[in-house]
Amino acid sequence: MKKLSQKVVKILKKKRLKVSFAESCTGGLLSSTITSISGSSKVFTIGLVTYSNQSKINLLKVPKNIIRKHGAVSYETCLTMVKNLSKISKTNISVSITGIAGPKGGTKKKPVGMVFIGIKKYNKTLVKKHLFKNKKRTSIQKAAVIKALNLILSFLK
Repeated sequence: MKKLSQKVVKILKKKRLKVSFAESCTGGLLSSTITSISGSSKVFTIGLVTYSNQSKINLLKVPKNIIRKHGAVSYETCLTMVKNLSKISKTNISVSITGIAGPKGGTKKKPVGMVFIGIKKYNKTLVKKHLFKNKKRTSIQKAAVIKALNLILSFLK
């Protein structure tokens, strides 16, 4: 994860781009991974841990009806999180993560390990759904962060 973070920070610095994160199930792990790299202050502006539905509604302005209709762990919530984070942070790249890290809380429709990762760079937005098989909480969180870092790299090419 460290090498991946270093690569992300290096490319962001080289391209003079800023990044921001809105995290739910990863609880700040993505932000922490980036800020553990020396020089990250030049590229990283804001990391919000919007763990509760209330924080998603209050800070990221996710409409209550989106959470009510689709749930906090959904394509729609993740998309709204990343779009509104982009407006708040005014960064070149914004990333949102919402999912079920487990070991409890999963259902048949939304099993433990289901994570949505959203990314927005200027006017290009993408939300990807992942299903991580290892049901350990920390494994799911780390896997989500690695996917997010790789997604950032793919958007930097």
